[in-house]
Amino acid sequence: MEAYTSFKTHNDEQPAYSLGLTLSGGGAKGFAHLGVLKAMEEKGLRPGIISGTSAGALAGVLYADGNSPDQILTFFENKAFKEFAELTIPHTGIFKADRFKHFLKKHLKAETFEELRIPMKIVATDIVEGTSVVFDKGPLVPAVLASCAYPIVFTPMEIDNVHYVDGGLFMNFPVRVIRPQCEVVIGVNASPLTKQKFKNSLLYIAERSFHYITASNSVIDRNLCDILIESNKLSKFAMFTMEDCGEIFEIGYKLGIKEFEKEKNAYKIDSIKSIQEKALL
Repeated sequence: MEAYTSFKTHNDEQPAYSLGLTLSGGGAKGFAHLGVLKAMEEKGLRPGIISGTSAGALAGVLYADGNSPDQILTFFENKAFKEFAELTIPHTGIFKADRFKHFLKKHLKAETFEELRIPMKIVATDIVEGTSVVFDKGPLVPAVLASCAYPIVFTPMEIDNVHYVDGGLFMNFPVRVIRPQCEVVIGVNASPLTKQKFKNSLLYIAERSFHYITASNSVIDRNLCDILIESNKLSKFAMFTMEDCGEIFEIGYKLGIKEFEKEKNAYKIDSIKSIQEKALL
């Protein structure tokens, strides 16, 4: 576990991975991550390491555990938000994460980071110290719960007497945590800054306010990507909807295919595939 108060963009050592993948937070918009992963597989691109925040941590860890993008989608299809969250007396959050915890334990084969098939870094926020913390060792489920603990909506996750909330408060798009280790980084930002019509609701105000926070702290990380995938097509979907997961998945898939087929990315992709093929020999 490592605390982040600053970051470096330069590394004198040879990168350990030919390809890194970063997946942003974004609630239900994170189903787009699965679509991009499917596009990557079809292009023969397999990340050597993954970093993720909140929804990106969830999608990333399920993939790093050996599940296919289509298989992960089936875990969520025909489910409602109430199946992942249970109302509680609102002291530090409206919902408890017990049901979400049960979901993770049911679908994750690995219990620790060390057991994952692909190395993973998960970002959460220490709510007392006001720092980003990167988990990459030890138990998986608490780290994912911490990264996904959306403030006020979910109660904070306590790990070793430290209280954590959603990693998006300071690092919604954690490219910087893997950039020095990777020759090429593909970043999927499910929460780009977009304009929306005003809605007279508490949830809209809370979600929109958090969106501005995450968009502002993602600016530098967007510039650290070699291939950046994002689109305002995802802005119409609410953060906690479960009804549109298939549509969001398909948008992500099409965005991925379109980006990977651009002429400017052809050399990068061919280079990555060549390095990965040689590593298998």
